Amino acid sequence: MKQSRHEYILKLIRSEEIQTQDELLQKVRSQGFSAGPATICRDVRDLHLTKVPGRFVRLKFAAISDLSGAVETGTTDDKFRSILKQTVIHIDCGENIVVLKTYPGMAQAAGAAIDTLHLSNVLGSVAGDDTIFLVLRDAGLAKQFVANFESVIQ
Repeated sequence: MKQSRHEYILKLIRSEEIQTQDELLQKVRSQGFSAGPATICRDVRDLHLTKVPGRFVRLKFAAISDLSGAVETGTTDDKFRSILKQTVIHIDCGENIVVLKTYPGMAQAAGAAIDTLHLSNVLGSVAGDDTIFLVLRDAGLAKQFVANFESVIQ
């Protein structure tokens, strides 16, 4: 049952712009699956869903694995530039730490886009609600990252 529910959820978020867990819960229940809010919350975590800008809605669910697939199909630049352009409003660095400020609720989507790019000089990242911290190998690389990134978001 869980596997079928997960398959349905992935199919659903790929075909519709689902904005909230409650909306997802209603759609899942309408297909005959028995699920509660806690089940949907676990499904979101287990399926590694994140929120990305939607076409007709502000934010929608997307599978991080779908974002990763863009790297292999060559759509990376356009897809991720679009996400980063729409979400990041400021970037700065101090030593080897880069700080990106996003619109509220958008840091997770921007962080997932950055993580998916597998940038060799980025050692790790942490995304909150509207802030992302990136740790780079050294201060020089952080400054270079900021300079390059500013051209992407403008």
